[in-house]
Amino acid sequence: MAWIVLIISGMCEAVWATALGRSEGFTRLLPSVLFVIGLAASMFGLGWAMREIPTATAYAVWGGIGATLTVVWAMIAGDSDVSWIRILLILALVGCIVGLKLIDQGHA
Repeated sequence: MAWIVLIISGMCEAVWATALGRSEGFTRLLPSVLFVIGLAASMFGLGWAMREIPTATAYAVWGGIGATLTVVWAMIAGDSDVSWIRILLILALVGCIVGLKLIDQGHA
């Protein structure tokens, strides 16, 4: 269960990171509200998951999921260029996240 919460928490990180960028310095209401909700959900989930998953693993996975989804969303939305090197680097990041999960089998 901790891993599911951690994955959802990482997804919420992508929400708050994207909303922060679109809030234009907290001058736009909806992105600012989404930022606060996403941040709270993300931090709560990370903290909850860290009761069972070691801090270093949980934080790396959480940050990796958030970063990956933020970059993918930026490419889909047209805010970032799509290139083979960017795609390969995202795949490498996902591989590292999966690797961390695999070596931490004994904790969850």
